[in-house]
Amino acid sequence: MTDFNDQVISEFRQNKGKLGGMFAGWRLILLTTTGAKSGERRTNPLGHLEIDGKTVVVASNMGAPRHPGWYHNIRHDHRVTIETGTESYEAIAAIPPAAERDTLFAKVVAEDPGFAEYQAKTTRELPVVILHRIDDRVRGLGDFLVEVHEWLREELKTVRAGVEDLVAGRADSLTLEKSLRAHCVSFCEALTKHHTGEDMGAFPMLAQRFPALAPVLTKLGEDHVVVATSQKRIRELVEGYVHGESDPIRLRDDFDELAGKLEAHFAYEERTVVTALNVTAHG
Repeated sequence: MTDFNDQVISEFRQNKGKLGGMFAGWRLILLTTTGAKSGERRTNPLGHLEIDGKTVVVASNMGAPRHPGWYHNIRHDHRVTIETGTESYEAIAAIPPAAERDTLFAKVVAEDPGFAEYQAKTTRELPVVILHRIDDRVRGLGDFLVEVHEWLREELKTVRAGVEDLVAGRADSLTLEKSLRAHCVSFCEALTKHHTGEDMGAFPMLAQRFPALAPVLTKLGEDHVVVATSQKRIRELVEGYVHGESDPIRLRDDFDELAGKLEAHFAYEERTVVTALNVTAHG
């Protein structure tokens, strides 16, 4: 089978996506995934369909009882490479939720009844996978996430400046009451709302569509717990200062520790989930 695939891949690349023999007239792409166990790049020729503007492939394995290897691979790493014969581009593979999958599969069968025959041959439900082209021009939820992070970073700087004023003796109690305290409360509430929204909405959606992101999402959720604990500590110190119970230097040191944790969290999140959020919003 490997030799046969290699021959098809070679012919596909040499003839810019056109094949003869049993594949004459077929709409094929080359899908390259990363091996779940080996970590090596694996290329498979696959039939595909364009449905509602989306590139769709089905893990039919010709009706075999097990999912094909490439499907297992994308569940561990959703980043793939697509070759059409005339171009090559990076994409991410998304697994739609059950209702969307059923609707898509009905459209797949309407265009190519052969997939219904494959489904009839096996008891497993044939997975439908959407291949989202990564396009830097596409803006979506991921870009909104970055914008929220930028706003929170600016708010963090404002609160930090207020804390520094305390340490330097440039702020009296009235300034603290009206400025630092208000900014601190506002920042903490905004951050809590942001993280709650991710925990309740964005992360479950990503976990369903991109199983490979499970470890990332788990870490981000754990970060939220750590940050929440630090936030609570900062608010207690600010309130304590108002009542003459907190040392401003200790407040600054604890605040700087929180800022460091947040920046590391934001950077990791932007590096790992922004692209998935963007294409999901457009899928």
